[in-house]
Formats: sequence, structure tokens, C-alpha cells
Amino acid sequence: MTITDETGVDGERFRSALARHAAGVVVVTANSRGVPVGLTATSFSSVSLAPPLVSFYVAQSSATWPWLRLAGTFAVNVLAGDQHDVAGRFARKDVDRFAEPTRWRPGPSGTPLLEDVAAHLICAPHSTLAIGDHILVVGLVTSASTTRAAPLLYHHGRYGRFQPHP
Repeated sequence: MTITDETGVDGERFRSALARHAAGVVVVTANSRGVPVGLTATSFSSVSLAPPLVSFYVAQSSATWPWLRLAGTFAVNVLAGDQHDVAGRFARKDVDRFAEPTRWRPGPSGTPLLEDVAAHLICAPHSTLAIGDHILVVGLVTSASTTRAAPLLYHHGRYGRFQPHP
């Protein structure tokens, strides 16, 4: 059965078109009332340089979002090209995402920071907005660090690595 919305755009065709857009992969983590929480997002982007703002979207149906929104700080962990297993783990439900083999350490305010990532962005919640079936989350970046690792990408339903042109 094909589902279309009021625009007349077929849901499967829409998903297929979006799958052709390569996106970076991040895991957003937080310490919510003493419990580490996190989720995988491919809808991450920069918003503003001054002030430094970033954003990601989370499904309104997310079981992690109610916990994540309670945190006073969150981290955006930009995954490295070899961390597809981490992306998959944080995208699954009913699994302890922070158990072995996940490697992490507590950062500012106990915010979990994943090891071996391409970058960490520590953020204070800035604003949220319900849009369609998702919530737009905007964070104010208070700290940033990078490594030499190339990023993990998501394209056409699969994870991959960035290959620069010669």
C-alpha cells in the first residue's frame, strides 16, 4: 500500500529520494538524572556561527527523547568512518547502548563522550520546535574538539566512509 500525504508525495518515493543524500552520522549523548542516554542522528547540521548553534531532529515517538530533553548539557559525537557498529547500536531499541563494547568517558556535567570519534561538540540546550512527526533540537555549542579521523557517512540505507577526490 502506498501512502501519500496532503501534498500528494508518495512516502516511499520521498524516502527513496532522501536516501540519495549522503549525511554525516552523529550520536547525541547526555547524562539525564544520572543515567547515560543517547541516540543516533543523521539529521545533524550547523545552524549559526555567531552564536555557534547546531541542530538535529529526533522522532516524536523516540523513547530516548524524553530523557535527553531533561539534560542541561548534551554532546554531539561525530562518528569516525569505522564506527558504523556504534551508529547501529545507538539506533537500536531495547539495548544498553553504553555497555561493552561501547567505549566512552564522562565529560562536562557527566555528559557521556564516545571514544575515537572525529569530533565532540558539547552543547547547552537552546531551543526545540515540533515539526511534523519530529522535533527540531537546537544546541548552543560551548566546547568543541576534533581528531584527524574521517567521518562516518550514511547513504542509501548504508554506512560508509568519506573518500576525497585525488
